[in-house]
Amino acid sequence: MTVLAPHLVVIDTNIVLDLWVYQDPATPPLLQALQQGSLKWIATAPMREELLRVLDYPHIAKRRAHDGLSAHDVLTQFDGLTQMQDVAVKAPFICKDADDQKFIDLATAHKALLLSKDKQVLRLTNRLSRLGVAVRKSYAAEEI
Repeated sequence: MTVLAPHLVVIDTNIVLDLWVYQDPATPPLLQALQQGSLKWIATAPMREELLRVLDYPHIAKRRAHDGLSAHDVLTQFDGLTQMQDVAVKAPFICKDADDQKFIDLATAHKALLLSKDKQVLRLTNRLSRLGVAVRKSYAAEEI
């Protein structure tokens, strides 16, 4: 029996919000792959800090409150599924949105799948593919 190594994935904050705050119907396959270990989610401390900050944005806090979800609940989920890494060196391609650079840097350093819906990140899809990084707006196992 062949055991395949899990694929590495870097998940942008907007997708994290889709997972637990907005419960986007497109996210269950991603969550299942993370829980089953077929995807290995790597992240850095600045990514976690960004998530914590974003969870307190008024429109997101209102949504969390409506669903009875605390920022701590989301961070617990994040912490349970991520494997923390050191901050990566800057990638050769620079994102116009400086907040998204950390995701690009980590994905590039590990040649990981990068999940993001950010337009500035998506504009780099072709360039990042030359570095071994696949950029996707959602997770589909058949694309890996």
